[in-house]
Amino acid sequence: MVQVFIPASLRQFTGDQPQVEVAAATLREAIDALDRRCPGIKQRLCEGDGLTPTLQVAIDNTMTRRMTAPLRPESEIHFLPAIGGG
Repeated sequence: MVQVFIPASLRQFTGDQPQVEVAAATLREAIDALDRRCPGIKQRLCEGDGLTPTLQVAIDNTMTRRMTAPLRPESEIHFLPAIGGG
């Protein structure tokens, strides 16, 4: 199962759980599976057909924004809020 690590700002959707396991082969499938378990979280993660601009994703220590990024059964997904500033 893929391990999805949830930032504190989104844990209201997971019952305050810091991580959730889902079965998925791509990032898109993982987000869809996560939304089935934690209704409403997809709306905070996605905008249109992609990720919200205020979010970065690391899959197995590799940054990506590709919704078709492949996952392995032992993959880890980390959703990271983008940090702004100047």
